[in-house]
Amino acid sequence: MSDEHPRLDLKQPYVWLATWFGCGLIKHAPGTWGSLGALPFGIILYTLSGLWGLTLGILLVSLIGYWASARFEKASATHDNKMIVIDEVAGQWIALFPAFFYWNLNPVAIAAAFLLFRLFDVTKPWPISYIDKQIGGALGVMLDDSLAGIAAALCLIGAFHAGLG
Repeated sequence: MSDEHPRLDLKQPYVWLATWFGCGLIKHAPGTWGSLGALPFGIILYTLSGLWGLTLGILLVSLIGYWASARFEKASATHDNKMIVIDEVAGQWIALFPAFFYWNLNPVAIAAAFLLFRLFDVTKPWPISYIDKQIGGALGVMLDDSLAGIAAALCLIGAFHAGLG
């Protein structure tokens, strides 16, 4: 799969949304850059509007991500191109939810949410790997990272209830 394609028009909004304002255009570890790029937006969203705002943000970025990913895949003639990182944004925000719920803006909890999300996104244990391989199109792009975010969130919930909070 090529990370670059001559048919991509960098003037198109879907390119900037799919790459999360250019984070996905960074050549080395674009998924990690996309996750890092998601953190300030998630923190600001939570600070301004709480968990309800973050929930709405997750839903909105997932819908926008589906649209932008579909357009990006069509234009680039690739599936789950590494430049598409809006899926990391949705997954990272899902992972942040319990960090904010249990620990508010604690930097250690935010870092744990980031590291756990990246662990699950990179290693793709089952069922994340199944979704990644079996579901095509924009739905597959978005869904495997959402599951990685859920897995990270469950770990954080477990950590809190195990007395690490």
